[in-house]
Amino acid sequence: MKRFLEEISEYVKAAFAEAGYDEALGRVSVSNRPDLCEYQCNGAMAGAKQYHKAPLMIAQDVAAKLEGSKVFGKVEAVAPGFLNLDLTNEFVADYVNRMAGDEKFGLEMPTPTTMVVDYGGPNVAKPLHVGHLRSAVIGESIKRILRYMGNTVYGDIHMGDWGLQMGLVIYETSLRMPDLPYFDDDYTGEYPSEAPFTVADLEEIYPAASNKSKTDADYKAHAMETTVKLQEGHRGYRALWNHMMNISIADMKRNYSRLDVEFDLWNGESTVQELIPGMVRDMKDGGYAYESDGALVVDVKEETDTKEMPPCIIIKSDGASLYNTTDLATIKDRVARYDPSKIVYLTDKRQDLYFEQVFRCARKTGLVDDGCELIHLSFGTVNGADGSPYKTRSGGVPKLSDLIDEIEDAMLIKIKENTAAKGENISDEEARDRARKVGLAAIKYGDLSNQASKDYIFDVDRFTSFEGDTGPYILYTCVRINSILRKAAEQGTDVSACRIQAPVNASHKALMQAVSGFSAEITSAYEEYAPHRICGYIYGLSNAFNSFYHENHILTEEDAQTKGSFLALLDLTGKILKTCTDMLGFEIPERM
Repeated sequence: MKRFLEEISEYVKAAFAEAGYDEALGRVSVSNRPDLCEYQCNGAMAGAKQYHKAPLMIAQDVAAKLEGSKVFGKVEAVAPGFLNLDLTNEFVADYVNRMAGDEKFGLEMPTPTTMVVDYGGPNVAKPLHVGHLRSAVIGESIKRILRYMGNTVYGDIHMGDWGLQMGLVIYETSLRMPDLPYFDDDYTGEYPSEAPFTVADLEEIYPAASNKSKTDADYKAHAMETTVKLQEGHRGYRALWNHMMNISIADMKRNYSRLDVEFDLWNGESTVQELIPGMVRDMKDGGYAYESDGALVVDVKEETDTKEMPPCIIIKSDGASLYNTTDLATIKDRVARYDPSKIVYLTDKRQDLYFEQVFRCARKTGLVDDGCELIHLSFGTVNGADGSPYKTRSGGVPKLSDLIDEIEDAMLIKIKENTAAKGENISDEEARDRARKVGLAAIKYGDLSNQASKDYIFDVDRFTSFEGDTGPYILYTCVRINSILRKAAEQGTDVSACRIQAPVNASHKALMQAVSGFSAEITSAYEEYAPHRICGYIYGLSNAFNSFYHENHILTEEDAQTKGSFLALLDLTGKILKTCTDMLGFEIPERM
């Protein structure tokens, strides 16, 4: 199916052509004056110069060709040359019926391909914090949107598991527990199966070690030496590293699970270490990499650059690799394993220059060809009420688990207040389950409804409100629709046998028109990697439904055909809302 506005425009374009004008002038848009008309076409204004004719005369010529159309119930040519258009009720009903009969609601599907989405990036041995929220939430939604459009998509967490932080933790542990066998080079037995630390210990050890390394040069030198030994295969350090990995990954999975975020690949920097020597050798042999001040670099500057573009450092002067190195090796690995058409990266906007360097280097050195698009989607920061990065009351960076707890606790209070006001008795377990589901919608919608590239304020009160542009409001709408459909079924109505009829009033038609925007908004969200487009769509759809709900007696409608039409439209609206909330990454509870 064509998108709704495209289908309308086809008829107007044909009228322009029939009247002797360029059909390209017939593009239709939603009216910016809904008090005058539903849709408008301004093509006559653009055609005036081309045809040396007053725009109003062009508009009148086209309007004459549209008179009596089955598509337009009203066609007016108004000064200075606008075409004001209202659709017939029958045309709108026919369109949404065709949507209802299609598995993807009339969405035009692209040719499917394979893609990789890199949207994690946490460091091992460190707790997930508020800075990991956006990459997880936005990345998960983009992965789901890409999959809905028929693509094979691999989501990769891409952990930081091979750098100095590993050496810092191991060295600090050696000072605290020097008698452990991991630090005895002569030890040849089996290492303990149980780790010598917990995730809580790691959360204390790493910051302590990091702070020491910033003020004690000797301490940092030892940590760097430990890092090198780990990477060279030191038996004890590798065993300790495996403990860190197991503990950290288990903790990450718990936290990401609370956000309903799932990764297909739990890879990290360590995954591609064996590829680095060969990749570096190829860069040298190909004449791309050369020494500069002891480091190995690749020039990535282009003639069209207007700003300075530093070279991409592949190997540091001390022989160590960098994030650049592992990211390039990861690109090489992903191309070899999955042959993706796109690799999409989610990080904050401070890394824009970094990824421009890496992408240019990957192309220049032949790690990717024109068949693979490298995309960096940068996002803004999560801020507090003062507009600065979100902090705890004590001024620290909040852990992600604490942030989720804060929302769920606030949501639990509101759930209990709502159920008490309705006289509903629910168990604490049920209340917490609802708070978890609605709280997740509050967090995700609160983030995703903002354009990703912009900063936003994390406002618990606003996010957890049941009114306005919020996740709980969307869920409340979904629950209301499902409740009506459930009651209709209890009354013996088979909604699947009902058909959407021509609208009987303005709110009925407005809901159909809101439904009809699905294809356009999902396609835009897909092409622009923009979940906020879906949020905007379902907020408008929810508003249209609630207006319809308050102005019509759905279950008590006396005319059976009209009642069936109402219910069939609600069924379609509910299915679309569920599809969209699935793409955004949260589920609809049975009750609120």
